[in-house]
Amino acid sequence: MEISVELVKDLRQRTGAGVVDCKRALQEAEGNVDAAIDYLRRKGLATAAKKAGRIASDGLVSSYIHAGGKMGVLVEVNCETDFVAKTEDFQTFVKNIAMQIAAANPQYIRREEIPEDVLEKEKDIYRTQALEGGKPEKVIDKIVDGKIERFYSEVCLLEQTYIKDSDLTIKELLEAMIAKIGENISIRRFSRFQLGEGLSSQSHPTCSSSMK
Repeated sequence: MEISVELVKDLRQRTGAGVVDCKRALQEAEGNVDAAIDYLRRKGLATAAKKAGRIASDGLVSSYIHAGGKMGVLVEVNCETDFVAKTEDFQTFVKNIAMQIAAANPQYIRREEIPEDVLEKEKDIYRTQALEGGKPEKVIDKIVDGKIERFYSEVCLLEQTYIKDSDLTIKELLEAMIAKIGENISIRRFSRFQLGEGLSSQSHPTCSSSMK
């Protein structure tokens, strides 16, 4: 079918993909923009998977200060080359990740980083809640699994909903950036500081961190 310039322009604005990719996606989706976005995301996933094994040893350490200096974030995001690290697209991406961390307060980057004892504690809490709520024994495991998935989406950066686009997770945003730039990108570590967080008369300052 014939794809109008207006449709291609709209899809480009919504996804950041190139003209040729947008036109191809719209043709595959028979002019349906939402279906074309899904097509581009699937393509981004495939592209990201091919690049995931490549070493990303360059990149940026970026900071973000919010709320009149009462909250701050440091984040390290790696790419493969100094050339990409200096591009506006990459620097904007890193800044957006820092803003995400400031706003959503993740505790880990990915679910595999969560200590087993933390997971078991959460499962015990959810299991106890289900039992005390009178849920049948046969459905409790399913309830616990569902709540654990929600827990992942709250505490793991890559599984959080992107604060600037509720249709995207950070993992999907990362994969789209990998597809666009053409290099492997890795969010390596971060620290989030909030003024007075964790302080009491007998304690020391603390911060949320994935630093290793």
